[in-house]
Amino acid sequence: MNATELLRELSEASGVSGYETEAGAIARRAFEPHADAISSDALGNIIALKRGDRAPDAPRRAIMLAAHVDEIGLMVKGYEDGFVRVATVGGVDLRTIVGQEVVVHGARPLPGIVGSRPPHVLSPEERQKAVPLDDLFIDVGLSQESLEEVVRVGDLITMRREMVELAEGYVSGKAFDDRAGVVSLALCLESLSTLRHAWDVYAVGTSQEEVGLRGATVSAYGVAPDVAIAVDVGFGAQQGVDEKESITMGGGPSIAKGPNIHPVMFDRLVETAKAHEVTYQVEYAAGATGTDAWAIQVAREGIPTALLSVPLRYMHTSVETLNVRDMERTGRLMALFIAGLDEAFASQVGI
Repeated sequence: MNATELLRELSEASGVSGYETEAGAIARRAFEPHADAISSDALGNIIALKRGDRAPDAPRRAIMLAAHVDEIGLMVKGYEDGFVRVATVGGVDLRTIVGQEVVVHGARPLPGIVGSRPPHVLSPEERQKAVPLDDLFIDVGLSQESLEEVVRVGDLITMRREMVELAEGYVSGKAFDDRAGVVSLALCLESLSTLRHAWDVYAVGTSQEEVGLRGATVSAYGVAPDVAIAVDVGFGAQQGVDEKESITMGGGPSIAKGPNIHPVMFDRLVETAKAHEVTYQVEYAAGATGTDAWAIQVAREGIPTALLSVPLRYMHTSVETLNVRDMERTGRLMALFIAGLDEAFASQVGI
């Protein structure tokens, strides 16, 4: 599997929260060759099952891997003299979208740009601030009459961005949060094809994470795994970010530690990384992680959960940047962890 090309395909696809069909179809195709069964649920989660090779008298155990397919975006909320007014879907960084190219997903896809008043007509105070949402508009070049024939209130708008390959394994593009995690799940399934594992594996591309962890909530309830690992992105070291609040780019996945994380899951992931010489780092998470792990941990009667994060710069922009090797290491670490699961481990986590 070419991780870079899969990330490119996922990144350039559309998949705003609640409307993940296009990106979800790509995730499904990536999972399918290495899965025994694949399905989707009412919320659009893509669920791939790879069955374990267990002894006939052994209990059936399962681990769920989760990475969200959805991305942040915009939505049409009205028109004004031929311009489109917008609302945000998820945590769009308004500082970064002025002047960017977009696609308005109307009756037909329309290329557009995000415009605002020129700086020459702003007050000195206004020039020092991010442009408020109500002062932004999308220009697709149509008259008001033509615009209303093609674009409806509620239509989605995505950033138009091709993935760029930088130097030394770095790439930049949109929606790496969390399509990088989806790639790592696909890599894990591929690696498991060469390893013996006793536990069933559910790889889930979750929906609607950016608007409330909804896909993880329902898929964890439906799958009802014994344990789980969520994969997301973490704040990669960059200018202006405290090193205590960030993780090293190229340093492998971070393994989170904190109340959202089962301590035995954390310990086994660290042991696995050390035993197989997988580069990793540790990240503290003193409270809510804001990831699928937060929802999975408290599903049903509780699920022992871990969180792996791929280091990422410029989160929630259209130029998110990561090192492909970190994705690959994340997939490998999960596969090796799964290959070591047994009944002794089940007892350790209290299941």
